[in-house]
Amino acid sequence: MSEPVDIVIYHNPDCGTSRNALAMIRNAGIEPHVVEYLKTPPSRALLLALLARAGATPRDWLREKGTPYAELGLDDTSLPDDALLDAMMAHPVLINRPVVVSPLGVALCRPSEAVLDLLPAAQRDAFAKEDGEQVVDAAGNRLS
Repeated sequence: MSEPVDIVIYHNPDCGTSRNALAMIRNAGIEPHVVEYLKTPPSRALLLALLARAGATPRDWLREKGTPYAELGLDDTSLPDDALLDAMMAHPVLINRPVVVSPLGVALCRPSEAVLDLLPAAQRDAFAKEDGEQVVDAAGNRLS
């Protein structure tokens, strides 16, 4: 019997990319801890820790589409990280998704198949994203 694997996904069930990443985690036989981050946003300290582990900046994880990004003037590249973090804390929808935490690392999984790099277990079956794009073949091998 294999060791249990601890995976956390910061998930938005309304997001196709997030749903695809979650489905690929489950296709590897892993049931992750699902955090609906719009209902339970990470603390500032946790977000900073996740960014550091991913080697990312707040701007790297800033979501523009469907958010108050433009209204808040977040396209101003002179804004410091603290200002971006303040906005992300005030408006969690500004945190891009899905963010996946595994023993192999932390990453913003866009495109969703980036999650495959974080999974210590192979895919069990073929997998196609919601749009029909085949990502994993019947033998569990990544296609892209």
